[in-house]
Amino acid sequence: MGAAVADALSQRGCRIALTYRQSRKPAEEIVQRLLAQGREAMALPCDLLDRKAIVRAASRIVRRYKHLDILINLSSIYEETPLNKTVASARSWDRHLKANAGSAYFLSLAAAPWMKRAGAGRIIHIADWTSASRRPRYKGYTPYYVSKAAIQGVTEALALELAPAILVNAIAPGPILPPPGLTTQESRVVVQATPLARWGGALEIAKAVLFLSETDFVTGETIRVDGGRHLL
Repeated sequence: MGAAVADALSQRGCRIALTYRQSRKPAEEIVQRLLAQGREAMALPCDLLDRKAIVRAASRIVRRYKHLDILINLSSIYEETPLNKTVASARSWDRHLKANAGSAYFLSLAAAPWMKRAGAGRIIHIADWTSASRRPRYKGYTPYYVSKAAIQGVTEALALELAPAILVNAIAPGPILPPPGLTTQESRVVVQATPLARWGGALEIAKAVLFLSETDFVTGETIRVDGGRHLL
């Protein structure tokens, strides 16, 4: 998904900065591919659980490119959390809230000053189709669901706080890419429960990113990209 978004934005003339915590190799491979195509790109480490690291990463990007105009926050964790395991549940709660909702908030705060200096900016976070539909469809994922719902709260509140210069929105993906280990039968069940009868593919997220990057009159919104999954 990150590769598709980076490619789409670079085709529009954007200079790309990818951050990573553990996925250094994939990030650097994307950068090398973009550089080979004559585009500008860089990759840098950033632990999104570390507020100071987020601020440092934003500063490094601005030192390199002189601007920070668009922030795309694709970070997310998705872990099953049985409620009957109290200690594990408490740890999972903290981890999901920090990695998902917390990163959305602090990334926005780190990027906003640079965007205000430039007079404009776009911030786009990733929520989830379940939270966007107010339908916690799956048991065992309470911390994940709540953290994604909180991203929508961050999006709406900061859209008000940062207007009119900065537009803040979110994308709520549905069945975009089959998760690792999904069986053929499980994939078929998802397709059957999706009105458009297929997995979307990463390009659909990139298309939504382009729209929210280019619009001048949409802010505080969470757009579902789920093939109609929320309808069933």
